Amino acid sequence: MDKVETATSQVVGNANVADEQRSASLLTDIKSLIKVGIINSNLITVFAGFWLALYFTGSSFVANIGTFALTMVGSALVIAGGCMLNNWYDADIDPIMTRTKSRPTVTGTISLQTVLTLGILISVLGFGLLLFTSVQAALFAFMGWFVYVVLYTMWSKRKYTLNTAIGSFSGAAPPLIGWSAVEPNFHIVPFILFLVMFIWQTPHFLALAIRKSKEYKAAGIPMLPVVHGFEFTKRQIVVYIACLLPLPFYLASLGTTFVVIASILNVGWLIIGLSGFFMKNDLKWANFIFIYSLNYLTIFFLMMVVVTWNTTFS
Repeated sequence: MDKVETATSQVVGNANVADEQRSASLLTDIKSLIKVGIINSNLITVFAGFWLALYFTGSSFVANIGTFALTMVGSALVIAGGCMLNNWYDADIDPIMTRTKSRPTVTGTISLQTVLTLGILISVLGFGLLLFTSVQAALFAFMGWFVYVVLYTMWSKRKYTLNTAIGSFSGAAPPLIGWSAVEPNFHIVPFILFLVMFIWQTPHFLALAIRKSKEYKAAGIPMLPVVHGFEFTKRQIVVYIACLLPLPFYLASLGTTFVVIASILNVGWLIIGLSGFFMKNDLKWANFIFIYSLNYLTIFFLMMVVVTWNTTFS
C-alpha cells in the first residue's frame, strides 16, 4: 500500500512540476513577445513626462492618480501591441539572429495569427484607455505606434540605413504621451524631452548594431555598421551624443542640480564615444556605449522626478 501511495505521489509531483514548467515557459514567451525591457524603459519616460506636467501646472500627483493609472496602463498596452506586431512581421528573419531566434513567433509556441490578433486588440485597448486622459495623448501614442509598426518595421528596417532615425520618432513619443495626458497644450519641456529621446536612440541602437553586425548582415538588414563600416558608425555615434550637450540647459527651470548631473552624463558619454577612435576592440567599445546609454536614460529621467519630488507629490 505504501508503494502505491508513493508511486501516486510521484506521478502527482511530476505533473505539478510539468505544469509549473509550462507556466514558466509561457510567461517567458509572453515577456519575449511584448518585449518587457522596451516597455519598462519607455514607461520611465512616460512617467517623467506625466510628472513634469504636474510640476509645471502646479497639479498634485495624488489628485491625478486615476489619470496616472490610465496613462501608464494605456501606454504599456500600446507599446506591447506594437512589439507583438513587430515580432509577427519579423518572424521570417528572427531565426537568423541569436537574440531573436528563441521568440515564440520563431519557435511556434504561439501562432502567428494569434500574435497578429492580440497585437491589434491590445493596441486598440491601449488607445482607448489613453482617450480617457486626453485626445492628444492618444494621438501621440498612435503616432509612435504607427512609426514603429508601419514606417520602421514594415517599410524602412529592411531597406534603408536611416531605419534607426525613423524608428527614433517612435521611441521619442512616450514623454509626449505622459505630458499631454495632464497638459495637452504645447510647452518647451516635453519638446526637449522628445529631442533627448530622439537623439539618445541613435547611439544606443548603433552600438547594438555594431555588436550584432554579423547577425544583421546575415538577416539582410542594412544597419549603418553593416553598410558603411564601424569607423563611419563611430563618427555618427559621437555626433549624436554631442547634440545632447546643450539640451539640459533648456531644462534649467528644474534647478542647477539637475542641469549639472545631466551635463556630467552627457560629457561622460561623449568621452566614452571619443575613446572609440583609440580602442582596438570595437565590440568592447560598443558594449560600453550600449550599457552607458541604458544607465544614462534611467538616471536622466529619474533625476527629473527626484528634483521635483517635494513640489509634485502631495
